[in-house]
Amino acid sequence: MKGENARLPEPRLTLVYRLEAELGERIDVGTGPAGLRRIVPWAGGTFSGPELTGRVVPGANADWQVVLPDGTALADIRYTLETDGGDLLYVQSHGTRHGNADVIERLGRGEDVDPSEYVFRTSTRIETASPNLDWLNKGVFVAVGGRRPGAVVYETYLVA
Repeated sequence: MKGENARLPEPRLTLVYRLEAELGERIDVGTGPAGLRRIVPWAGGTFSGPELTGRVVPGANADWQVVLPDGTALADIRYTLETDGGDLLYVQSHGTRHGNADVIERLGRGEDVDPSEYVFRTSTRIETASPNLDWLNKGVFVAVGGRRPGAVVYETYLVA
């Protein structure tokens, strides 16, 4: 890098896909030292983007959450996607969802809450064996999430 004050490039975001997943019945494991452990299975869904479209592979997906006393949810999200071309993608995200107490209560009741009222963000890793999609293995991704009654939506972006 030339000079100690050389300016680094600002990151740019490019949409990779929008995913809409139907949720199964949540499982509250119980409250332990870390907080309330919750598992939210996915029943299915679809994704689409400029270069990728396909479906959520049933039975290979869930949000594993730790819910803190203030309602903040820390998530370990793992899901498998199949592109329309038959390629499989393993996706793992780590994220957080938080907002004021009223918003968190409304989300907990399954209400349709505008995503602008809370923060739901993840850092995401995507792996695939497909040579044509190898760029996914090398990417850095972030996602913005939103909850709907019985569903979750993620828009995943490549950071360039």
